[in-house]
Amino acid sequence: MQVNIINQSKHSLPSYQTSSSAGMDIRANLEMAVVLKPLQRALIPTGLFIELPVGFEAQIRPRSGLAYKHGISIVNTPGTIDADYRGELKVLLVNLSDQEFTVEDGERIAQLVVARHETVVWQEAAELSNTERGAGGYGSTGVK
Repeated sequence: MQVNIINQSKHSLPSYQTSSSAGMDIRANLEMAVVLKPLQRALIPTGLFIELPVGFEAQIRPRSGLAYKHGISIVNTPGTIDADYRGELKVLLVNLSDQEFTVEDGERIAQLVVARHETVVWQEAAELSNTERGAGGYGSTGVK
């Protein structure tokens, strides 16, 4: 699918790292590096603006390497970009480690996944159908 994009950064467009990747890496667009102290969060600009078709969303997801190696994640993961949003894509990073982390200009900071979604029309009901699980919530199916 083709998606209109404006790239006001000096970096390459989001790209898939392998032919089977679901997510495209997106990069920080910074004039100066950002230092994230432990438990600190910061909104990191990308310089990217996109125009998704109606019926699609883009999700901003953490990069597993940053999460594993440095404790860097995304506060509102996945962040949702709706088809009618035209502002700059920004990534709300958080440092969950006990060490400072420096976000450098051009660093791959997140993944962007574009997916189709449905629009729900609610149908009010007096009751719901029964299932084996029923109303069993957190932990109700066990751990093994």
